[in-house]
Amino acid sequence: MDEIWDCVVVGGGAAGLSAALVLGRARRRTLVVDAGAQSNLSAHGIGGLLGFDGRAPAELYAAGRSELAAYPSVELQTGEVVDAQRTDGGFALLLQDGRRVATRRIVLAGGMSYDVPALAGVDRLWGRSVFHCPFCHGWEVRDQPVAVLARGPRAVHASLLLRGWSDDVVVLTDGPADLDSEDRARLTAAGVDIDERTVAGLRIVDDGLEAIEFAEGARIDRRALMVTPRLRQRSPLAAQLGVRFQESHPLAEDAVAVDDLQRTSVPGVFAAGDVCVQVPQVAAAVAAGSLAGASVMQTSMADDHGLPVPEWKEHVNV
Repeated sequence: MDEIWDCVVVGGGAAGLSAALVLGRARRRTLVVDAGAQSNLSAHGIGGLLGFDGRAPAELYAAGRSELAAYPSVELQTGEVVDAQRTDGGFALLLQDGRRVATRRIVLAGGMSYDVPALAGVDRLWGRSVFHCPFCHGWEVRDQPVAVLARGPRAVHASLLLRGWSDDVVVLTDGPADLDSEDRARLTAAGVDIDERTVAGLRIVDDGLEAIEFAEGARIDRRALMVTPRLRQRSPLAAQLGVRFQESHPLAEDAVAVDDLQRTSVPGVFAAGDVCVQVPQVAAAVAAGSLAGASVMQTSMADDHGLPVPEWKEHVNV
């Protein structure tokens, strides 16, 4: 560990590559460690990202890596960071291949795991006919009969939002709906039906959703299904570093808490993208990664040359 990086970016998705690009242009010695398992690789295309709308996620990541190659201070390595510890001068990281690296700063951008429903056919259609974000996939299923698999407040939020893309929306609660009379009235007023039968699986025809099947043997014709998965940290790094997690979040069990500059509660550790679950979209991840890179640079100049920056608070307010 003779060399000390200015920053190690953990994750080479939209947020990580964006952070690294800013750092490369700022002449910071930056290592990007990427396991190559971005959660949206199976998606038909990226929805709503200016310049890449509708293009395959793999194209974005390949373009990002190509752009980083122009900056000699940035190195990309395929692999995984398996351990991270604070040291007097920064942080010591252990990579899966046994390599140890030292760094002054860390950007956590490794994404999250999506706990999708364990239904037959979901994995095959994930990112296409089955999705979690209407801003990313709603256009592709516009004006088609769609379903939302959820219950309680998440069912209300998801189905009413999805009404912006389709007039034919049904909520499948897979058992008791957990909706009060006000929730039911709101859905009824919006023309959203509620079906409390037990969901058994998906009927797929020509790699697309044709119907959703119930345990009793009946089925309902639908062309798309929106689910509301819980997100969880893929990696133990955030916990190892001792960063604070958000106390409550509607989408995640352990979203990393950050301030307005993408700083976590641990000085020197930043986070961007799905790990924070600010807005689980590629466009938002790009923006957050860019801000994280700029914040790394500014705090580095604060240490080296006294650049005034907002105080780094130990406890992030969220």
